[in-house]
This record gives sequence, structure tokens and C-alpha cells, in this order.
Amino acid sequence: MKYLIAGLGSIGRRHMRNLIALGERDIILYRTRKATMSDDELAGFPVETDLQEALNKYKPDAVIVGNPTSMHLDVAIPAAEAGCSILLEKPISNSTERLDKLEAAVKKSGSKVLVAFQFRFHPGLMRAKQLISGGEIGRIISAHVHFGEYLPAWHPWEDYRKGYAARADMGGGVVLTQCHSLDYLPWLVGKVESVWGFTAKLSDLEVDVEDTAEIGLRFESGALGNLHLDFNQQPPAHRFEIIGTKGSLKWDLSDGATRIYRSSPESLATSTGMGIKAGGEWEAYPLPENWERNVMFLEQMKHFVAVVRGEVESACTLEDGVRVMKLISAVHVSQKTGRLIIL
Repeated sequence: MKYLIAGLGSIGRRHMRNLIALGERDIILYRTRKATMSDDELAGFPVETDLQEALNKYKPDAVIVGNPTSMHLDVAIPAAEAGCSILLEKPISNSTERLDKLEAAVKKSGSKVLVAFQFRFHPGLMRAKQLISGGEIGRIISAHVHFGEYLPAWHPWEDYRKGYAARADMGGGVVLTQCHSLDYLPWLVGKVESVWGFTAKLSDLEVDVEDTAEIGLRFESGALGNLHLDFNQQPPAHRFEIIGTKGSLKWDLSDGATRIYRSSPESLATSTGMGIKAGGEWEAYPLPENWERNVMFLEQMKHFVAVVRGEVESACTLEDGVRVMKLISAVHVSQKTGRLIIL
């Protein structure tokens, strides 16, 4: 199979390394020479600076879209029109404009799309999905996500002010950049019915985008959710908690483990001097031994290779990616209008 990688920043290079690790070396590189990667690192791989020429000349089976967010559709639409399978980095764009054009191209050509929300391949979230789907915590009542990181610490070798996350013109901002939870929370809990959002630039960071967001969700099931996102927190924290009628479930990136509290049907809540104590216990599902962060990206790439070969269906479809974009748009509209947005 032949792969074209568009964009050779941090994520593009990671995808390239993982493809090579999986034994795929028929790789073409499309670049604008704005990334920090030197030509020496690209030895042995053809490099093209014109996308349409690269598509026509090499006729790749798949295109990996890893350029800045605001430029994703400039690559994804021609790739879909050419019938290529697409690994499309999240979020799929910086707005909902032209999404209909991408959807139409995919429908016409039959392109297969995997949206790169890599946390779907994290063992902790996969376990959470399994437990929730199995009814282990009953009917979900509420869910909370806290996701805060210090933007300058992401890529300390680069000037954070020049990176896409810090710049409105490149599709930055904390809601777009940290939209992982706007994908995985509906994946775990169910479709969202309505959204409210507060966003602001509150930190001392030199960015021209919002760096803090508080988001409220009402799910179609009636469950309620909220998310905190920021570019300022030190040390970083990424965790969620989901509360059900029969117990609770929580996950924390710091150790990667998923923990579940199952209420004990044999025990009745009993009054004590400290209040009400319910029967039950926490059970932890730790990460596999020697697991490290790149494994979820590698597993995602394994899945994409299987999608390209026609062996499996995409685990995160274009429809999923569009749904996240609609949530992001709703957050921004809510901030501007002060209204609850019904989807």
C-alpha cells in the first residue's frame, strides 16, 4: 500500500515513524517546508510540494492529514476526490464550513476515513467503554472531564507562540485543540442534545485564542455533563468521572488506570456517626506493563492500515468527526450569544 503524509510537524513525524515501524515504507511526503523537519531526515522518501501533482503522480492508496487544523480540508477534500483512504487529524477543520463538500466527496468516491482521536485507542478508555456498555454502573446520570495543560510545555523545543494551538489563523484555541473529550465523552455516554459554553483568554500566555473553557452538555439520554479545558494548568491534569445509578467510574491520565466502584447489592446503606455509608468497593484496571504513550498512536495506525486494506470498518468515522465539529461550533455560538444551543 502507498501512503502520502501531508504535514511534517510533530504529529506527522509520529505517524511516519509508526508507519515505518509497522513495515510500511512506500511513503510519499507532501510538505510546504514550514515544519522544523530537515531534508536530511527525509532521505529515501520522495518529497512533493504540490498536492495535486503528488496525488496524480503517485496515486496513493491513503493520505494522512497532519498539517495545521485550518488547512486540513485543503488536503482532505482532494484526497477524498481521488478516492484515497484518509487518516484525518482532529479536529477535522477549524470550522463547519466546507464539511459538506468533504462529505460529498467521500460519499461519491467511497473513501474510507478514520478521524484521529487517539484516546479511543487508550486501554483505559477502551476498558471504560466496555464497562459502561456492559451496564456495570447502571444508567448514566452525569459525567465530568477536567483537561488542563501548560501550552509552552507541549513542545519545549519550539516557540509556543508560533504553533498552531496558539494561533487563530491556524485553527488554534483550547476548544478546537483539546477537543478529545468532545469525542470520547459522547462515545462513552451517548449523543449530545444541547450545549452551553463559556470561553475566554484568561492566562498570561501570548496567544490570540481562548485558553480556558467551561462547557456544559445535556445528553439525549437526559444525563448531564461538563468539561473544563485550559492551556495554563501546571502540573497538567487530564481525568474524567462518570456517575451511574449502580456505581461510578473514573479514569486519570496520570497513571492511565480505569477505576470502577460497584455498589454492593447485598449491602444496604447504613447510618453511621459520619453519615450514610454505602456498601461497595473500587476495582482498578491498570495499564498493561511497559505501556507508553506512543502505543495508542501505534494501535491507531495499525487500525488505519487495516481500514485501508479493507479488513475492518473505521472505529472513528467522518460522521463522528463532523459531530465533534458541531459541538465545537455550538460552544462558540453559546459564548457569543449567551444562549443554550440545541443540536
